[in-house]
Amino acid sequence: MKLQTTILALCLCTGAFAQSIGTAELKAIRDSYAANPANAAVQNIISHTSDIQGLALNKASEGKLDNYFKYTVTPLKSAPNQYTSGRCWLFASLNGIRHFANEKFNVKDFRFSHNFDSFWDLFEKSNLFLEGIIATANEDIDSRAVATYFKTPVGDGAAWNFFVNLAEKYGVAPEGVMPETVHSNATDNMRNVLKEKLRMEGWKFREKAAAGATTDQLRAYKVEVMKDVYKILAYCLGEPPTEFTWRYTDKKGESHVIKTTPQEFYKMIVPADFGFKSMVMIMNDPTREYYKVYSIAGYTNTIEGTNWVYLNLPNDEIKAGVLASIKNNEAVYTSSDWRKGMNKAAGTIDVDTYDLQSLFGMDFAMDKKVRILTRQSSSAHAMLIDACDTDENDRPVKWRFFNSWFAGGEKSIYVFSDEWFDEYMFRVALDRKYLGEKALKALDTKPVELPMWDYMN
Repeated sequence: MKLQTTILALCLCTGAFAQSIGTAELKAIRDSYAANPANAAVQNIISHTSDIQGLALNKASEGKLDNYFKYTVTPLKSAPNQYTSGRCWLFASLNGIRHFANEKFNVKDFRFSHNFDSFWDLFEKSNLFLEGIIATANEDIDSRAVATYFKTPVGDGAAWNFFVNLAEKYGVAPEGVMPETVHSNATDNMRNVLKEKLRMEGWKFREKAAAGATTDQLRAYKVEVMKDVYKILAYCLGEPPTEFTWRYTDKKGESHVIKTTPQEFYKMIVPADFGFKSMVMIMNDPTREYYKVYSIAGYTNTIEGTNWVYLNLPNDEIKAGVLASIKNNEAVYTSSDWRKGMNKAAGTIDVDTYDLQSLFGMDFAMDKKVRILTRQSSSAHAMLIDACDTDENDRPVKWRFFNSWFAGGEKSIYVFSDEWFDEYMFRVALDRKYLGEKALKALDTKPVELPMWDYMN
C-alpha cells in the first residue's frame, strides 16, 4: 500500500508539472537538425560504425605520453589475467605483495592462487548477506536496506580492505595449489546460481521471522544455508585446501618442498613489520569535505573484518604520498574510472584522448564533482601504480598502471597523465608514513558513516 501511494503521488506530480513534446517543439527540433548540412555527413559516418571512440580519437593527443619514467618500482615479470571476473581488487592486492614471495623463496616470478581467496570472498559475502537479511527481517520488503540486499546478494567486486580481511583469516596459496577454473575466470554464471539461491533463502528467512522464529533459530538455519553455499562454490571453483605441499625451484636451480597451511604461508611471506595495519584507504571525492574520515556501512566481506573506512584528501596530497611510496620501491594499490580516456592500442590514458565535442558538435564537459553526483563517473577498476615521471621541480607529469585485465586486447601496462589522475583517480591505499601532518590528525577523528547505498560504494 505504501509503495502504491508513492507511485500514485509521483504520477499526479508528473501530470501536473511535466511537459510533453508537442507539434511546435518537435518542428523546432527537426528544423534545427536540418538547418546544418554537415549533420547529414556526420550521420553517414557515425551510423555506419559502432566504434564511436575510434571516430572521436583525438589525433593531437597521440604521442603525448611516452614510457620513460624517472621513478619505478622493481617490475614484476608477468601480469596474471583476471579475464571477465570482477576480481581486480584481489589481483592488485596480491600483485602488491608478490615481491615478498620472490625474495623469500629466491624465485623469479612467484604467482598466487587468486581462485583460493575468491572462494572465501564469495563464501564470506554470502554470510554477510544472510546476516543483513536477519537484521532487517522485520523491515518492509521495499525498505531501502532490504532492497539493497536483495538487489545484489553477492558480487565479486570489492576493495583493498576485503583482501586484508581474507588474507588474515584464510591466508594465501601459490597458484598451482588451487588453479583457476572456467568459473573463476568468468564468474557470471556461478554468481547467478549463487544469487538465486541466496534470494530464495533470504525470502525464507523473512517468512520464518514473520512466523515468530528467534534470531538464534534463524542463525541455526543460516548454517544449513551456508552448507549449500559452500557446495555451490566447491562445485564451481574447487575446494580450498586447509593445508598443502608446494614444490618449487629457486634461481640457483635448487629444489624445495614446503608443507604448510594457507594461514602460515601468508605469515611466512609477508614480513611482520609490513604496514597492513598502518595502511590507510584514501579517497579523492570533491563532493565531500576534505581531511575528514568516512565509512560506508557494511562495506566489507567478513563480519569480524575491517569495514571500508577512507580519508578524503585533495589530489595534491594524494600524489605526494603515492610518489613517496614509489620512490621507496613500493607500488600503490589504486582504484579509478580507468576506461575514461583509455587508448588500448597505444597503452595510454588521458583526458583528451577522445574529442566527442568536435565529433557531435556539442558540449559534454563536466567536472569531477558533477560526474560523481550524476553517476557518470565512479571507482571502477583496481590496479597498481608502479611508476611516476616528474618535471625539473619533481612535480608529477605522468604515471603508470600495472594491470590485470587484458584479455580483450588491453595491455598490462598503461601510461596515464597527471591531469587524468586529477579527474578520474578515486582510491589509493597508502602507509601512514607517507601522509602529512594534517592528514594524520584527521585520522584521529570519528568517521562519518554513510549508508551502504552511497554512491561511493
